[in-house]
Amino acid sequence: MNGNAPIANLRIGMIGSGFIARFHVQALQSVRHVTVTGVYSPTAANRESLAAFANALELGPCRAFASLEAMLISGEVDAVWILVPNFARLDTMREIHRLVKAGWAKLVGVACEKPLGRTLAEARDMLRLAEDAKLFHGYLENQVFSSAVQRGKDIVWRRAVPACGRPYLARAAEEHSGPHMPWFWQGRQQGGGVLSDMTCHSVEVGRYLLTRPGAPRTDLKLVSASATTGHLKWTRPKYVERLKRMMGPEIDYAARPAEDFARGALVFRDSEGHEVMVEATNSWAYVGAGLRILIELLGPEYSMEFSSLNTGLKVFLSRDVTGGQGEDLVEKQNAEQGLMPVVENEADIYGYVGENRHMVEAFRQRRQPTETFYDGVAVAEMLMALYRSAETGRVITFPAPELESYVPPVARG
Repeated sequence: MNGNAPIANLRIGMIGSGFIARFHVQALQSVRHVTVTGVYSPTAANRESLAAFANALELGPCRAFASLEAMLISGEVDAVWILVPNFARLDTMREIHRLVKAGWAKLVGVACEKPLGRTLAEARDMLRLAEDAKLFHGYLENQVFSSAVQRGKDIVWRRAVPACGRPYLARAAEEHSGPHMPWFWQGRQQGGGVLSDMTCHSVEVGRYLLTRPGAPRTDLKLVSASATTGHLKWTRPKYVERLKRMMGPEIDYAARPAEDFARGALVFRDSEGHEVMVEATNSWAYVGAGLRILIELLGPEYSMEFSSLNTGLKVFLSRDVTGGQGEDLVEKQNAEQGLMPVVENEADIYGYVGENRHMVEAFRQRRQPTETFYDGVAVAEMLMALYRSAETGRVITFPAPELESYVPPVARG
C-alpha cells in the first residue's frame, strides 16, 4: 500500500462489543468506502455476536479475534475504534502503541469514544501514546456531528453572525433515567457519575457551536468553570434497592453514590475579547419518553434550538396494547404505552452517522479529523474543573495547574 495515497476502502477493527459498539456499526451502514473487518472484546459470545451483526448488515467480511494483539497484527485492519469501558481505554491504547511502535501493527488511525480519559492525566497519556505512535487520532464526540447541530451552526454563522455579531451563550442538556451497564454506576470504573458520563457531550457541543467555523480550538480561551452536583434520585432508599436489583448488589448507592445530577457553567473569552458561556445540565434522574437532548445557541438578535424528543413521528398505544419492555422507539425508553415520540434514526439524529463518516474520510485521506485527542484532553480538563468546583464550592479559574493530577472524589471511591 502506498504510504501517502488515499485508502480506497478503510478497514475498521472494533475494540469492544457492547451497546455503543452496535451504535457505531449501525451508523456505518450510511458511510461509504468502509468495511468492519474485525472485532475484539474479552467476552467470546459478545465479539462473535457483533461480528455476526456487522456481517448481517453487509459491512464485512468481519471476524471475531481471540485477542487484541491478534486483530492488530492480522493485517486485516487499517484503523481501530476504541469502544471499551472507560477504565480499559488507557490500557488498550498502551497495547496499540506497543504493537505499532514494534512495527507489528500497521495502522493509520485510532478513534476513541468519549470521554478520552477518566482524568486529565489519563487523557494526556492517551494523546501522548497516539502521537508517539504517529497515528491519526479522532475523538468520537457524536453530538458535534449531529445533522441538526451541523445545519444549525451553518445557518447561524452564515446568516446571523455577519449582521449582528457572534453568539454568546450555548445551552446543552442530556438527560435520561440511568445507564445500561453496572460499570457506568461505579465511580472508580467510570471516572465519576453523570458529570463524567454526559457533561462531556454538553460542554463540547456548546464550545463547538460558539467557535467560528474553521477556527482552531484556541479561538476560545477558557476563563473559568463552576458547577453543582447532586444526588437527587438514586440515593433514596427505594431506588438504592431498585438499582441493586437492576445492576447487582455491588452497586450500592447508599454506601458509594455517584452524582446523578450536574449543572455547570464554563466562561470563555473569544478572539474579540468578549466573554461567552456554555451552560450544561445533565441528569440520570430524568423520566420521560426516553433519552432527551436539548441544545440552544443564543446571540444578539437570533437563537437556535434542538430537542431530540420533538420528533415528526409519534405513535399512540392504548392500555390494551401490551408487550415487553424495549428500546424500539427511543433510547432509554421509559414506557411502552401512551403518546410516544419515535426517533426514526437514532444513529443519525444523535450524530453517530456524521462522526463515523467524518472519521472514515479523514483516515482514508491520511489526515487528522476535526475532533482529535487534543479535543478529548480539553474536554477532560473542563470536566475536572467542574468536578473541582463542585467539590470545593469555588469558581476554578484558568490556567489551573491543580487539575493536572486531580481525581474527583467519586472516582477515588
